[in-house]
Amino acid sequence: MAELACPEPPDGGWGWMVVLAGFLQSALVFGVIRSFGVFFMEFVGYFGELAGRVSWVTSIGISVQQLGGPVGSALSTQYGARPVVMAGGVLSGLGMFLASFATSLTHLYLSIGLLSGLGWALVFTPSVASVARYFSKRRAFATGLAVSGAGLASFAFSPLFQLLVDTYAWRGALLVVAGISFNLVAAGALLRPLELEGNKASVQEAGWLQLPAFSSFCWPRLACHRPFLLFSAAFILVDAGYYVPYVHLVPHARELGFDEYRAAFLLSSAAVADLCGRVVGGWLADRFAIRLVHSLTLWTVLTGLSMMLVPLGQSYSLLMGLCICYGFFAGALVPLQFSGLAEIVGTGHIMEGIGLMQMLESAGSLVGAPLSGWLRDMTGDYTASFIVAGAFLLAGSLLLFALPNYFSCPMDSTTEEETRGDP
Repeated sequence: MAELACPEPPDGGWGWMVVLAGFLQSALVFGVIRSFGVFFMEFVGYFGELAGRVSWVTSIGISVQQLGGPVGSALSTQYGARPVVMAGGVLSGLGMFLASFATSLTHLYLSIGLLSGLGWALVFTPSVASVARYFSKRRAFATGLAVSGAGLASFAFSPLFQLLVDTYAWRGALLVVAGISFNLVAAGALLRPLELEGNKASVQEAGWLQLPAFSSFCWPRLACHRPFLLFSAAFILVDAGYYVPYVHLVPHARELGFDEYRAAFLLSSAAVADLCGRVVGGWLADRFAIRLVHSLTLWTVLTGLSMMLVPLGQSYSLLMGLCICYGFFAGALVPLQFSGLAEIVGTGHIMEGIGLMQMLESAGSLVGAPLSGWLRDMTGDYTASFIVAGAFLLAGSLLLFALPNYFSCPMDSTTEEETRGDP
């Protein structure tokens, strides 16, 4: 399929197929990650390990996915998003396949954490950046649609994974998950290259040591860009708490006395709310003349507060309501994070920006779930775990206030240039 050349983002056309590709990758990456709480209790029981140690399986995978963001960016800049995403699909499925033969937690750390995590890194950054390149006026809405796959897949995968575990045990279930993950290869094939005028790379003539993609990976231009660094620091804190419910909500519900299917349904309900939040959050951002960073702050605060209230849900109906609130708020902030980043660094730097931001975020993702598991082991329940996780999100929202021109009116072109600067 030939490369498209356009003077500006087309805001449609083949861009909707790129949105579909983004939808599939978010479903097959984050849908799997978010539903992995079903395997958590199986790993604890089979390997006889504490919750804190088992939590590292998912935490390492998320961290490697984010830490490898600049690698995905650099490879995509040099070779295009399509082959990089397809290679990532192979690695993610291979990691799940090898995990089905694990005889220790170390094997799970290496297969799911390292190998699948690297595959997710090669998939996520190029897919989201491709959507941002195809859209300008409807960027937040298109991004919301692309990342909403995680919510729909989480709704389907949580009970599906529980059924697979009950039918084939956790090893057989992981083999099926591996087969599902290999569909990322087909999703990557939809990413048609797009060259924007004035943004054409000259990497074809460069030698390996002179490749602009890899020189920017070694010393990113955005590393000295203050608004970008503040934005990334905020999401380091956000990520320290954001993924905790997807790892520990099912175990928390099981400890309250709910059976495995009712516990898994809590995660599915949160996933449906997440799906709605992503679409509604992106639509509202494009619909009203409110700065993206203001909407982003609001949704982040609401996500943190709803998470801190989860321990109050002692009855199933109340816990369900809190999970739905958390899912909607957590979903709404996702498209605004990436659209807000494009507002800060500009479309021309979006690939590099997402990759570097993901790498920095990995620090928060790495410690979040294990810290939550450690607090559970120390206190005997998950109350402190959810409160601390929510506090991380509130702290991240406070950092957003430090962005330049935060308290100004909705962005005009002058304000946008001042905020964006020259990376």
